[in-house]
Amino acid sequence: MTAITQPAEVSDQGHGLEGRNVSDAAFRGVLTVCAAAIPILMGFLVWELYAGSRLAISRFGVRFVTTSIWDPVAEKFGALPLIFGTLLSSLLALLIAVPLSLGVAIYLTEFAPERIRKPISFLIELLAAIPSVVYGLWGVFFLLPFLRTSVFPFLKATFGFLPFFQGPIYGQSMLAASIILAIMVMPYIMSVSREVLVSVPNSQREAALAMGATRWEAVISAIVPYAKSGIIGAIILGLGRALGETMAVTMLIGNRNEIAASLFAPGYTMAAVIANEFSEAASDIHFSALSYVALVLFLVTVLVNAGARILIWRTSRGGPQGGRGI
Repeated sequence: MTAITQPAEVSDQGHGLEGRNVSDAAFRGVLTVCAAAIPILMGFLVWELYAGSRLAISRFGVRFVTTSIWDPVAEKFGALPLIFGTLLSSLLALLIAVPLSLGVAIYLTEFAPERIRKPISFLIELLAAIPSVVYGLWGVFFLLPFLRTSVFPFLKATFGFLPFFQGPIYGQSMLAASIILAIMVMPYIMSVSREVLVSVPNSQREAALAMGATRWEAVISAIVPYAKSGIIGAIILGLGRALGETMAVTMLIGNRNEIAASLFAPGYTMAAVIANEFSEAASDIHFSALSYVALVLFLVTVLVNAGARILIWRTSRGGPQGGRGI
């Protein structure tokens, strides 16, 4: 018998595989470092906010989020109206933006002719790229005069029996800030919702139409339910933009630290008070109170988004796996 020897090429191939394994390990290590950088940066952010607000936390504690006085001269600070204004303006913006955005997304994916689909989609993406200060200037010079002379008097005359539409009309108000927020978040909700609806398989549409449904019934009964988790994800994206918006809201909300039932009354948000007073904070406690506001804003954003994510999980559990969107 003759001894069987391994070909010389095997050792070369082994070195090649070994080299590829080293490259894969290095590539995996780089990706791991990039992924780990996100929670590390988040941890540094939380620590800096806590370190900056430690003085206010020790002096005010939980009373900071349950009291309404904001007096830098007397060194008394309470963030309840700021939290109220942030949540109310964001929720009102979503109430206005979500139906309009979803309607535009459905029209573009299901009903619009091909020749206008791409131009409108391009304009929607262009709206998302406009800086917030430009929206604010447009709101000050065009939107506020129009609301003050036309829309607000109509709402007061029609729905004046409700406490939300009573009181004097100032122009700068919670409702005006909510409208500009709605205009700003609509491009995000529209773009993501459109992509989610486009990703719905054609079999869903064909099955609904084959059962005798009209185009509108097919959209309501088959397409939108299939993409509901992705649509909720688009709404979460818009909510995150609304909660953290600063410049446009600061220019239109009126910046009054109080809680009012009327939507015509001015309000305040956490982001707006930081933008207005951070550069003018003359005392350590004032600076610490603003840092405390930033920490509360961060926590509110995390809690609201976590709750929305839980809502997505519950609505998509047991349902179709398509149309996740984001």
